[in-house]
Amino acid sequence: MPADRSALGAFLRSRRDRLTPAQAGIDAFPGPRRVPGLRKEELAVLAGLSSDHYSRIEQGRQQTLTDEVLDALARALQLDDVERDHLRDLAAPVRHQARRSRGWETPQRADPGLLRMMTTLDHVPALLLGRRGEVLARNALLRAVLGTDMEPGSSLVRWLFLDPGSRERIVNWSDYAAAAVGSMRYEVGRHPQDRRLAALVAELRERDDDVARWWDDHGVTDRTSVPKQIAHPDFGTLSFAIEAVTTPHDPEQRLVVYTVEPDSATARALPLLVSWGAEAPAGA
Repeated sequence: MPADRSALGAFLRSRRDRLTPAQAGIDAFPGPRRVPGLRKEELAVLAGLSSDHYSRIEQGRQQTLTDEVLDALARALQLDDVERDHLRDLAAPVRHQARRSRGWETPQRADPGLLRMMTTLDHVPALLLGRRGEVLARNALLRAVLGTDMEPGSSLVRWLFLDPGSRERIVNWSDYAAAAVGSMRYEVGRHPQDRRLAALVAELRERDDDVARWWDDHGVTDRTSVPKQIAHPDFGTLSFAIEAVTTPHDPEQRLVVYTVEPDSATARALPLLVSWGAEAPAGA
């Protein structure tokens, strides 16, 4: 049984719209252009497909897609590794998607190994995230840096988009938030049958114009490292690099660590923030 091909077609259209014939290394086909990037016929030639074959793929009328065709499209569209994986997720048969999403409706428990690792990182902010951006655990320093409780069971993405405090704290909020939307889209591609994830995306798109705009761009990210600058009311601007650690036996959990450059102003401020965070109330 094929997957829902509407998402696949939308992704392919968005990727060819961003790629001009010159960027693809070909001469533009003659005639007036109605698209900002490649025409369907131009992409078909680049991928070694007939125009009719590619049209059937983009319109959702092609039931089976071979690895060779997917690889050809990925090369023609100059997709990066994350986009290639996303393309394969969207083209996967429903039975594969269902098997991958099995168990996503049950509550998630924090991985003991990642929890132990987090306890050794009390000198930097850290949190353990599960499915849909749910907070499974966090240390006290994260609370002190972000100025919010971020209790287990809360949603990092809801705080990011629906709490005005996130825009006040995160100096480069748009960079970090756009990456979060790309990560959600990547997650939806892997687990299209997750109803709670779909409901979360629908809620955020309705309540936040930025989410709706970034979602319609069809960009995808895979929990990549994103620099993060925090405007702390007492310690000024704090600069972090965000790194994520996963384990092979449970890739749906990730330990997110706020790393700092040695001897930087942020590194010198963190020991003070440790004691400050133990005394200051959340939101202070």
